[in-house]
Amino acid sequence: MTTQNGFPVVTTLIVLPLVVAAALLVLRRNERTVRLVTLGAGILECLLALPLLSYAPNGPAFQFVEQAPWLPALGMTYHMGVDGLSLYMILLTALMLPLCVLGSWTYISKRVTEFHFCLLLMTSACIGVFAALDFVLFYVFWEAMLVPMYLLIAVWGGPRRRYASIKFFLYTLAGSTLLLAAIVAFRHVGGTFSIPELMEKSYSFRFQMWAFLAMALAFAIKVPMFPFHTWLPAAHVEAPAAGSVLLAAILLKMGTYGFLRFCLPLTPAASVTAAPAMIAISIASIIYGGCIALGQTDIKKLIAYSSVGHMGFVTLGIFLFSVKGVSGAILQMLNHGITTGGLFMMVGLIYERSHSREIADNQGLGKFMPAFMFLFGVFSFSSLAFPGTNSFVGEILVLIGAFSNNPWVGFAAVPGAMLAAAYMLRLLQRVTWGEPSAFKKSWHDLGAREWVTLIPLALLVFYIGLAPSLAIKTIEPSIERVLSVMREKNQAMGLTSDMKFAERMRLPASMTVATATDAVRKELP
Repeated sequence: MTTQNGFPVVTTLIVLPLVVAAALLVLRRNERTVRLVTLGAGILECLLALPLLSYAPNGPAFQFVEQAPWLPALGMTYHMGVDGLSLYMILLTALMLPLCVLGSWTYISKRVTEFHFCLLLMTSACIGVFAALDFVLFYVFWEAMLVPMYLLIAVWGGPRRRYASIKFFLYTLAGSTLLLAAIVAFRHVGGTFSIPELMEKSYSFRFQMWAFLAMALAFAIKVPMFPFHTWLPAAHVEAPAAGSVLLAAILLKMGTYGFLRFCLPLTPAASVTAAPAMIAISIASIIYGGCIALGQTDIKKLIAYSSVGHMGFVTLGIFLFSVKGVSGAILQMLNHGITTGGLFMMVGLIYERSHSREIADNQGLGKFMPAFMFLFGVFSFSSLAFPGTNSFVGEILVLIGAFSNNPWVGFAAVPGAMLAAAYMLRLLQRVTWGEPSAFKKSWHDLGAREWVTLIPLALLVFYIGLAPSLAIKTIEPSIERVLSVMREKNQAMGLTSDMKFAERMRLPASMTVATATDAVRKELP
């Protein structure tokens, strides 16, 4: 294996959870040992991820690159790397493992070994998705996360867990089938599975449209965008707390990451053509998610529908094709994972006490559980994008990009921010000051383990909210590369904004392929 930095950081982050998962099968009879070993593996995973913080924004396009032959006869290689699009999602995935173990310490009491086995497999697969630079390798990791997530819902979920797990599996599998078709098409036309090499090539407009449709549907289901969102509330409500955290913090981001990694640089002309429709669907997701969340009485379902709206801001930012818009989208991917992950953890904690997720059964906690309500307030204000919190930075960048692109697009997205304030403040007011209905003196405030679980996420809420410049500087060069590749390829193809769709369908791969190819090659190591 050839490594760019000497030590295979990415491979280690992928292999460590797999090795520990195998070790758990030997320790399966001692539940406490299983929890401690998985927690230790999670802490070690975070420590091993620290070298990624040395990522140089103005360095090569892909860093921490690792490459080795895999299936040379089929043109497949083990090719991993990190750039500004994937860096923070890998770090967030590593952080979530120990937090999910701590958050589930008392919540999970049956099949403890199998539960932690699934958490470890999920971590490995998710990191692989964000780091893969071979299309087939990406697909292998993309599919690998399906089984552990399905099991987390089906085995440790709520009363309707079978319905929710099957619906999740079928929706995601349908999207995966379309993605596989696109991968095969790129191999046939581009002659390789290497993502950097595919980025160097230019494709006809007709091919781009078909490939974009296949990939966009797959990624839209994963996000999920309206109207492909119906699997999400059921999965969130029925999944255990750790499952909901991983689903919200990591899995949903795979869809938006797919748009950034594949749709924009590989099918730039199709992306520009489909942008008005994608923007319209994004705004529909924002408004729809907010309206439905406003009418919920189940706390977990409210947060689940809020995710539809928040992820709508992400896809809106992506298809604005501006540095500010895409920067806001990537920050919002990270921020949503932090904030919504924290909220789902807190719903799990209160469910352990009241055995109910209904707002009516969890009112008036401010008087009896002040520490809990303080942190719940932090994550709630972050969710509504209050100034000074992390979500404000991402959302305001997306809105600035939207108003710069078209004022009407900006105005259309603003009600989504207002709806977020309405449903989160309503929830916060009732849970904090509502008339207590089922409170028992046996309910205790946050314990030491729960503080340790929640404090890292709360600190990130304020750190990113008050000092976002480091994160923005890290991701902007990668965004500029992607947008530059889009412009170069579309110019080489001869695409103009006033060109009719029928004329675009007749465009060849490019008028001057070298123009696009050279622009990408200069940025690759």
